[in-house]
Amino acid sequence: MRILGIDPGLQCTGFGVIDVQGSALHYVASGTIKTGAASQLLPARLKILFDGINEVVATYQPQVASVEIVFVNVNPQATLMLGQARGACLTALVSCDLSVSEYTALQMKKAIVGYGKAAKSQVQEMVMRQLNLPGLPGTDAADALGLAIMHAQVSKTTAALNRVTTTQARKSAAFKDGRHY
Repeated sequence: MRILGIDPGLQCTGFGVIDVQGSALHYVASGTIKTGAASQLLPARLKILFDGINEVVATYQPQVASVEIVFVNVNPQATLMLGQARGACLTALVSCDLSVSEYTALQMKKAIVGYGKAAKSQVQEMVMRQLNLPGLPGTDAADALGLAIMHAQVSKTTAALNRVTTTQARKSAAFKDGRHY
């Protein structure tokens, strides 16, 4: 299975592509999509992200994608702009008919480093080790590769659980209008 990880950002979006064969992970590619100067209009920057993701998908042909969930920033304007960049990335992935999984940065860091508040340098180091890279990937590319690695781990666990049991809604907790939790 080929997995594409995306670390969305308005100025710089990281991407990482890995192949999974059994329990082995193989590095395919990684890099960044840069949208240019902050003075450039937002719609033009979002188009650059959309087109860049489409180009990555066309080039590397992943079967699935994983994207980082946006965190709430102190600056609401920055959070909204980052959300729009993430939306452009998600739209590009879905328009390419990819199934998309979403993970928080905390989840990814915990899966890759073992500590949810790990520094970016720690993520870079562990990604380099897990993929046997000759050097450290850039911070945005490392986060994207980390998301792809995490998805590989999660999908293996989910597949194993699905082989053992099926999940069903609990009927004892049904609401009067039929909703389940």
